[in-house]
Formats: sequence, C-alpha cells, structure tokens
Amino acid sequence: MEFKLFKEMLRRILMITFTAATLACSASPKSQKMVDGVQNIKPDEQQSLVLREVVQLIENYNYKKIKINDSISSVIFDRYIKALDPSRYYFLANDIKEFEKYRTTLDDDFRIGDLSGPFYIFNVYLKRYNERIAYSMSQIKSKHDFNQNDTYVYDREKMPWISTIADLDDVWKKRVKYELVNLKIAGTDDVKNVETLTKRYENLKTQSAKFNNQDVFQILMNSFTEAIDPHTNYLNPRNAETFNIEMSRSIEGIGATLQLENEVTKIVSVVPGGPAFKSKQINAGDRIVGVAQGINGEFEDIIGWRIDNAVSKIKGPKGTTVKLKIIPVGQELASKPVIITLVREKVNLVDQSAKKTVKTILSDGKPYKIGIIDVPAFYADFKAANAGDPNYKSTTRDVRLLLDTLKNIDKVDAVMMDLRANGGGSLLEAIDLTGLFIDKGPVVQVKDLRGNVEVDEDEKAGVAWDGPLGVIVDRLSASASEIFAGAIQDYGRGVITGTQTYGKGTVQSSIDLNRLVNPSLLQKLSAAIMGAKGKTETVTISSQKVDKPAASIVVDKDGVPQLGIINLTMGKFYRVNGNSTQHKGVIPDFNFPSVYPMDKIGEDTEPSALPFDMVKPSNFKVVANLNDVKASLLKLHEQRMSNSVAYKILQDDIADSKKRDGQTTITLNQAKLKAERDALEAKSLSRLNELRAARGLAPVKKGDKIKDEVYDFVQEESLQIMIDLIKLGGVGEKSTKVASTIN
Repeated sequence: MEFKLFKEMLRRILMITFTAATLACSASPKSQKMVDGVQNIKPDEQQSLVLREVVQLIENYNYKKIKINDSISSVIFDRYIKALDPSRYYFLANDIKEFEKYRTTLDDDFRIGDLSGPFYIFNVYLKRYNERIAYSMSQIKSKHDFNQNDTYVYDREKMPWISTIADLDDVWKKRVKYELVNLKIAGTDDVKNVETLTKRYENLKTQSAKFNNQDVFQILMNSFTEAIDPHTNYLNPRNAETFNIEMSRSIEGIGATLQLENEVTKIVSVVPGGPAFKSKQINAGDRIVGVAQGINGEFEDIIGWRIDNAVSKIKGPKGTTVKLKIIPVGQELASKPVIITLVREKVNLVDQSAKKTVKTILSDGKPYKIGIIDVPAFYADFKAANAGDPNYKSTTRDVRLLLDTLKNIDKVDAVMMDLRANGGGSLLEAIDLTGLFIDKGPVVQVKDLRGNVEVDEDEKAGVAWDGPLGVIVDRLSASASEIFAGAIQDYGRGVITGTQTYGKGTVQSSIDLNRLVNPSLLQKLSAAIMGAKGKTETVTISSQKVDKPAASIVVDKDGVPQLGIINLTMGKFYRVNGNSTQHKGVIPDFNFPSVYPMDKIGEDTEPSALPFDMVKPSNFKVVANLNDVKASLLKLHEQRMSNSVAYKILQDDIADSKKRDGQTTITLNQAKLKAERDALEAKSLSRLNELRAARGLAPVKKGDKIKDEVYDFVQEESLQIMIDLIKLGGVGEKSTKVASTIN
C-alpha cells in the first residue's frame, strides 16, 4: 500500500521540484451554480482555447509523433476516471456505464475545445463524493463492534465497480470503522476519537466545496498529457507560476515536496539544504497527519484536507516554527505519530550545493581515505552567470573545488560520487561534470524529433581527478544523473554501484502558450473579460461558442488571459556507446537490492513511456576495459554479502514490504489489528538490534532515542568495493597497473 501512488509522484519530481501543487484559483460563482446542494462546475473559454492548442502541439511537435485518435481517447478516459476515483470508492457501476459514451469521443471533443463530457463526469464524481461524506458522518457515532472478525478492503483498484448504494454504504461503514479502530489503537478515548473523525469528515466536506474549474481542468490535462508520455505535462496558470518560482531554486518553508495520496498529505521528496533535510528525521514517503503553529500551538488534524490547504498550514515565513505529526514511511496510520519541530527557512541554491565527507576505513591493517561527494542535483545559477558574476554557483564549479580539497588537503585514495535521489537538472552541468574525470570527448548524444543526432562533448583538456572513481546511483537517479553515470561507465573511468536508475532519457522543452496563440484571440478574450463586469455571456472564439464566467479567467496586470505552460517531450538522450538511457537507465556494475519497488517506480513501469532504442556509437576513447577487474571485484563483493547481516536484513525488509504492498484487506478486529502492529514493531526492533550487534553497538529498547539509527549499508559496501579497486591498481588516467593488467 505504501507505494500505490508513489510512481505518479515521482513523475513530478523528475520534471521539476515542486514545493507543493498550488491549486488555488477562485472560481466565479457564475461558473459553479449549485445543483442539489453540489457545485455544477463549468469550463471556460480560456480552457477551451488551451485544449485546442495542446492538441496541435502534441500532434505536430511531440517526439512521439502521435495522432490523437479513438485509441488515445480511450486511454485518456481510463486515466481520468482513475485519477478521480483510484480505489473505486465513489462511482457506481451505472455511472461508469453511462460515462462509456465518452470513451472514443474525447479526441474529437478536444479538437474543438469541447470540455462538457469531462466536466459532467467530474460533477457526478463530486455528487457521489458528497453523498459518501454525508453517509460516513452518519456512521461515526453509530455503535461499532470491534471484536468482530470482519475485514476492510482498502484497495479496490482491481475489483469491479460497486453496483448498489447499499453495497457502497457497507464499504464506507467499514472505512469509518477502520478509522475509528486506528484511533483506538493509537491510545485516545472514544469521545476524542468521535470528535477527531467528525472534524476530519467536516473538513472533507468543506474541501469539496472549494473545487473549481481550474482544479478540474488540471486533472483532465494530466490524464491527457500522460496518455502521450509520462513527462509531457500541462500546468495551469497558477501551477505555471509555481513552476517558475521553483526553477529559481529558492523556496521558503520546510523544504519538502508534498502530494495528496488517499486523502493523506504525503512527503514526496526532501529538498537538500532545507529544514526537513537538516533535521534528518523526515523522509520521502512519510505522511503528515497533524500540524501545529509555534512551539506551544495546538495540533490540527489535516487528514482529508486539500493539498493547497495543508500546504498553507505547513509553509510559512522564514524564522517561524511549525510542528508536524509524522507517520514514518512503512508504518500504518494507526502507528503513534512522531512529533517533529522545524524552523522554516528560505532554501537557496547555496544550501543545495554538492558537499563532501571523508571516511577512513581500515582494511588488512591499512587505512584508506575515501572522499564522498554528495550531488543532490545538477544545478547552475544561470542568472548570475549571464550577469558576469565570476563566482556563480554550479554543480561542476562546486565539485571542482571539492575535488581540489580532497586531493591536496585531505589526500584521499579514491573519490565516490553519490547521485542517489538526484532527479537531474542542467544537461550542460552533466557534460561539464563528466569533463572533470575524462580528458575531452563526447558525453551524450541527443536525437531531436526530426531524427537528427547531435553529439555534446567535453571540450576542456585535462581532469580534476585522475584517481580511482566510483558512482552510487539508485532508482531515483534520473536524467542528468544517468548521463553522467552512463558516461563514466562507458569510458571505463570508474565503477557504478547501487540499483538500476530510473530510465528517464527524454528531453522536454517548456512552452509558454501565450507566445503561441494568435494575439487577436487573446485580445478578444481580454476584451470579453474586461467588458463582462462579472456577468456570464457567450463569447465566440475560433468559431466556438462557450459560456464565459468572467472571474474564473486568469489574467495578468494588463488584463491579458494567461494560458499556462506545457512541458513537451521533444528529444531523446543516448549514451556515447549508442544505448538510450530511456526506459533501461543505467545498470550498475554492482547491483544492490532496491528499497524502492522496481515494478512500481521507474520509466519501464509507465505504459506510455517511449521505448529503449539505440543510435550509432560516438567516437570516444575508452580509459580502461574493466571487465576483468569487475569480475574480481564482484567475487570479493559476493563473499562479503554471503556473511553480511546488514545485507540479509535489507533483503528481508524488501521482501516484507513487497508482501505488505500486495495486500488489499485489513482486519477490523481491534485485538488482532493491535497484535499485528505490535508484531511488526517488535520485528523492526529485533532487526535493528541484530544490525547494531553486528556493528558492535549496544541493543536498544522500545521507545529509546538513538542517534545512529540511519545506517547506509549501500554506501558502506560501495566503499569496500572502492578499497578493493585501489588494491587492484585503481582506475584513472594514470592508473597503468590496471591498464597493463586488462589490456
């Protein structure tokens, strides 16, 4: 269950780091007439225009060269329904049957900007949503028997749609019971539990009243663009503004990206250098269930809140304090929350810079010093560079300085670049960074939508580090990270450890739709807006008549409608050996078990992803053929793993996580559920103490606070591999021992 929607979150991470999706755009009352007490949300002509433009852009300029037809319409339809109701809690089977009339007509509707079908579907969803909330609130104070042996199906994604209201009522009755039993196990009394759950559902009802046509349109456009490929996406004007702010890499708050998953605010990623990162207590996958302002503030339960409302509580001015109730990743919602206090800061580029550490390890009685450079992103302060600032920040400039210190002051024997969770960034920086380790030559090949292949090279002679080199990657290493790691591997310049990377080998361009639309159309829209004066009127745009709700249009200070941006896939990356990084990513020389499920996270798990292919290899000079050396290193690695307690525990944890992820039901019997949770907690503590014993540390008891709970097994073993590499002669521009051994 932990990773059900994590794959969808990762797509956003790899495109650009969002502090949070800002969905605030006040919809006009005229565009949201009430029907049976529920908003009847309507599209506007701005969205109609955007839809038509996006269809044209995708068909004419997307790398896939795809035609929006009935087949694509069917995919969009399925994605849209799933986006609204992923676990099949709201729609009835008859609703889905009625919606089927739109399955093969969306392509035709989109061409003319007709949004009536998708908005009708959403309004039905909103009606069902409010019905479920009302029913659930009626069940909170009902008498529930927590000694029964009944179960709750929390994941109905692969089950049939429910046919009757009575059957749907039964599902939601059990959901309420599950939430109550969770609260009981957490230790609060029944009166408090009823109060907490009542507030939660009242919040859900309040949140639903805030949906507007910008929200609906964004959900629909996500379903549309992701049917084309995972990295083509549209951002409405408000989200486009957030995108541009994030591109400056200056974020004020706790420094974390958030997303709503099954009505719980989940941390997608932690921004390097931010308060959350510095606390070392917050990780991707953690869930935030409560927020309090200040040291003595009272906690608010935010389960069920809209993401923008949750964000408004979590973010805040620099220097202010926020407390979070966190359910750590891998634990059930019934677990006791961890309370974390953070002081909000402004997270700037300098806080996200590459950083070094030096580790000294004894092997056969001899000390070896290895420098580890953590590279969180491929960044560059282009504004400062263009202004002529000689000290502008960039990944390559920072790493060059770190290498100089490691070589001349720390006197390290080897260097290891840690690119785990590095989702990419500047292509130029990936090329320049590679150039610190190779003496000129091609680094990456890029094929455009016309099929032309361009070879991008490091043109600077010399290297900053000519000694043994290693690179650590994981499933979240993507894009520019894969270019760098792939080049180091292809040149034989170093060894790659970790897990198979994400496989994002596509190139996106960000297009401002305002720059493409005929100015006369924008003027007509603007005039209509300025003249409407709060009234709803019919406007003709490109021969299409649509009702114009005046206040729902987003305009700039001059009254010009803002249409948003589209990130369009327009190219593909290839390694110097001709292999694409798309789909397959980079396969490490020394592969570790992945803590992230490989069948749920990665480009190869995306149905609409572009395939792997190859181009002609570029003309590059291999530093060393490492096949024989790698074979020797692999034998030594496998010998250590056969006796490694940490390796066994890692495998067991991954197996348990996979088993839990495959479950779809949970008991509602309080005693049984508590026993299951206690058993999981006891197993976790037992494994922790087994690992501590192997490291010569004293055991801990339940509730103890420990300072060394984070043990980076992959890094530790990677360092051992580097020591073995050093003993075999190293790998580098001047490592003649390896060259003479393997050539």
